[in-house]
Amino acid sequence: MNNHSFKYDYLIVGSGLFGAVFAHEANLRGFKCLVIDKRNHLGGNVHCKSVEGINVHSYGAHIFHTNDKEIWQYVNQFASFNNYINSPVANYNGELYNLPFNMNTFYELWKVRTPKEAQEIIRQQTENLNIDEPANLEEQAIKLVGTDIYEKLIKGYTEKQWGRPCKELPAFIIKRLPVRFTFDNNYFNDTFQGIPIGGYNKIIDGLLKDIECKTDINFFDDRAYWEQQANKIVFTGKIDEFFDYKFGELEYRSLRFEEATLNTSNYQGVAVMNYTDAITPFTRIIEHKHFEFGQQDKTVISREYPASWHKKAEPYYPVNNEKNDSLYKQYKELANQTPQVIFGGRLAEYRYYDMHQVIASALTKVKKEFQND
Repeated sequence: MNNHSFKYDYLIVGSGLFGAVFAHEANLRGFKCLVIDKRNHLGGNVHCKSVEGINVHSYGAHIFHTNDKEIWQYVNQFASFNNYINSPVANYNGELYNLPFNMNTFYELWKVRTPKEAQEIIRQQTENLNIDEPANLEEQAIKLVGTDIYEKLIKGYTEKQWGRPCKELPAFIIKRLPVRFTFDNNYFNDTFQGIPIGGYNKIIDGLLKDIECKTDINFFDDRAYWEQQANKIVFTGKIDEFFDYKFGELEYRSLRFEEATLNTSNYQGVAVMNYTDAITPFTRIIEHKHFEFGQQDKTVISREYPASWHKKAEPYYPVNNEKNDSLYKQYKELANQTPQVIFGGRLAEYRYYDMHQVIASALTKVKKEFQND
């Protein structure tokens, strides 16, 4: 293969965080990149749009949090972050509880005032259940927080989210559930947390500055043409689609957002409210202005409805059960035998990544790709 026959060094398919970081780093090293995206905007799922002067997170809440100082410094090159702390509230049939589970939650539930009292109630609720090795999400959750919290604040929400009973979900999904015996409503334990002032588009625009980008372009509509454009491809879409579903389809969960602009300055008093009962069809309501402490006269909310996934739907969450993980391994082996393509991001790596993890993955692949430069 002669490099001179290609117009670009890298074709980057997808302009989310992985694609944008890779393109930025390649461009810094003097390589010519083209970024294409099938949506009508750049930025993938971190894309924001302005409505009534409010930065609306188009694809659900994105809260940046990390313990990795290097990743934090990396994103701060492109935007300043505010000091937003995620403190969601759970709404169970109109009863409100603080998240993550902490002394405020336990007081509201049981009127206990000390950590010892709260721990004793959880112990009483779990001691006769003999759950040593939790076999599924239900057992794992009850072992961690007892039956009351499981029934009110976990079961309905989780079953809506995944579209299947908690007994059929793997225990690991909830292993990192924050449970605190302090009066602390900060959802994340990470040192660094915030929202970019001016929205995530500032970061994407900074990463893709001076790089040629085309939107409304689906790589698969004219795959042969796009494969002729660059020496190498960075692919951030679905890995099974790239290999034409050779071993079968990987499964995902999808989401649907219902957005409304309301003629009030403050709808729910918090950015994220989870609806944990089984009856309410949506899992949460996001009130976007609270991410940036907005003082606008109006407000914008998004209701988030989990949805089953099909090929025309947007894939949001990989379903990392044994069946899918072993299927992904087969695709990963194919990817390893395709050296002219770099696979990265949530869909290409079939992993539920947070934003800082996507950036870390991109920078790792960059290091590997350019180690001799």
